[in-house]
Amino acid sequence: MTSRVAEVRIKEGMPSVDEARRRLASELEVARRGGVRVLKLIHGYGSSGVGGKLRRALRVTLADLQASGRIGRTVAGEAWSIFDATARALLDAYPELRQDDDLDRANRGITLVEITTTKSRQDHP
Repeated sequence: MTSRVAEVRIKEGMPSVDEARRRLASELEVARRGGVRVLKLIHGYGSSGVGGKLRRALRVTLADLQASGRIGRTVAGEAWSIFDATARALLDAYPELRQDDDLDRANRGITLVEITTTKSRQDHP
């Protein structure tokens, strides 16, 4: 049985923003095909103290994907808390997330992404 939650280390190997975006697109598709419902993206926070390029760029990309309906809910690591309404909705839908080590830790280096079951636009003619 496939787990409904998977973790992806986007930051591994210190990719460029473009490479990280390609990895994100690929990982989302692999997750969708594999029955994964929530991806925990580890993109890092950056060493500048204000958030790195990957974090900012990937969150913009995720907002665009969400607006187009290609992904479901997203929760930034700093909001990944039982006190956040979107986080609670994910926890209710996927109770296994309650075991996540980053829950209630305000980890700015992660983002949780709900995978929709609909096909992406590129899959349609």
